[in-house]
Amino acid sequence: MAERIAHDGVLVVGAGLAGLSAALAAAPRKVLVLTDAPLSQGCSSAWAQGGMAAALSEGDSARAHAEDTVAAGAGLVDPTMARLLTEEGPAAVRALADLGAPFDRTADGAFAQSLEAAHSRPRVARVKGDQAGAAIMQAVIEAVLAAPHIEVRTGHRLTGLLQHAAGRVRGVVCEREGAAVEIAATATILATGGVGGLYAVTTTPAELRGEGLGLAALAGAVIADPEFVQFHPTAIDIGRDPAPLATEALRGEGAVLVGADGLPFMRRYHPDAELAPRDVVARAIHAERAAGRGAFLDARQAVGDHFPAEFPAVFAACLAGDIDPRTQPIPVAPACHYHMGGIATDAEGRTSLPGLYAAGECASTGVHGANRLASNSLLEAAVFGARAGRAAAAEREPAPERLVRLTAPDLPAEAVQALRQAMSRDAGVVRSGDGLSRLIEAIDQLEARHGRAAALVAARLVAACALARMESRGGHFRSDAAGPDATPRRTFVRWSELLPAHAWKHAAE
Repeated sequence: MAERIAHDGVLVVGAGLAGLSAALAAAPRKVLVLTDAPLSQGCSSAWAQGGMAAALSEGDSARAHAEDTVAAGAGLVDPTMARLLTEEGPAAVRALADLGAPFDRTADGAFAQSLEAAHSRPRVARVKGDQAGAAIMQAVIEAVLAAPHIEVRTGHRLTGLLQHAAGRVRGVVCEREGAAVEIAATATILATGGVGGLYAVTTTPAELRGEGLGLAALAGAVIADPEFVQFHPTAIDIGRDPAPLATEALRGEGAVLVGADGLPFMRRYHPDAELAPRDVVARAIHAERAAGRGAFLDARQAVGDHFPAEFPAVFAACLAGDIDPRTQPIPVAPACHYHMGGIATDAEGRTSLPGLYAAGECASTGVHGANRLASNSLLEAAVFGARAGRAAAAEREPAPERLVRLTAPDLPAEAVQALRQAMSRDAGVVRSGDGLSRLIEAIDQLEARHGRAAALVAARLVAACALARMESRGGHFRSDAAGPDATPRRTFVRWSELLPAHAWKHAAE
């Protein structure tokens, strides 16, 4: 029988920026943070290179930032949520700076800000070019470890949820050293990251396979926009898993995308060239590579000898792949980078299930729409993570009731690899009805063999909703469909509403 622990307070699953921001904001309520990996490992936040977008400079405004966010999201951004994010963004960045995050500064002490794609002006606060995520996480981790109301337990892998019969979530089931542990809590916040590990080529930790999303779906939570996956255009193509990232800030500094012949190609695809929205750049690189012309990021003129000091992470990754970016163009390819969809939440992180909150990449607040604006992800994690923490701290112990365990089986390593290959092939940068139907059949076969694993649930949500969306919009591009429909619509779905695979195929026809 599993060990049962009762926690009178907030339970946070995940220790990225969203989870730790929630934990800090829940003070003085007791918080228990569970994470499988050691702090600063196994989370996308620590790998983020670009920085945090916020209206911090004179002449910029939250309204302008919100307008850019809405424009990038291809008609599906919730404008109220975008305005909330951008209005609270500057204070969130300053709060992280107060914790010790060493953002780059100008000579007069202001935040140095860089330009990234689809922003109307430079507004990305960064650290040493490409060190923002790691530096921010280090400052936040130090604050968490010093906070008397927070306890952190590593080595706990999420395997299920605890629910009342009526649906209220009362905690989680974890595996610790091979044994099951049930942890009941007043409020539970899932901050379990994205779905990058479902893809063969990803820039995120490969262990992030959407298990939190999958378990929430199985518990009955409403899921929003799962078909919208963002592919970063410029993963460094040196055969590593996960693929290292060549930050978008390089293109902001003037780096140019070229073919094997050394000639730029982006103006054939968009007037903004290298600073076009990410989905456009990703599809352009995908097309150039598919045509056999190759794709390379040439930063020799834009950065050159300044690489070691200005972009140390990119420089080190290139050298590890026998590429010297000071003298050679960097081979690049699109890679799964961010999930715009997730567990649907309100502005305080509440999901459709009482007692369950979500924050960060596993959540869908509505701020990213069909295509996330560059460097809005860390900002969302900080702003909405803190909001979820404050709201969860206000929950009070519900009346006692028998708890039901909802768990999912593990997916063996060979099945994970088969799933990753199928997802990259059929739910990647370019999709089609035939490919998505084939993917759903592959998921059916894996589920028949191994059970309804949480990763398979997450993958099915992406595939089924991508098949149902007969348009091309933002990060969701269908080769067998025209452009976006005249009327934008978000996806909201419960697991119980998903049709069997043969019915999806019939519906698409």
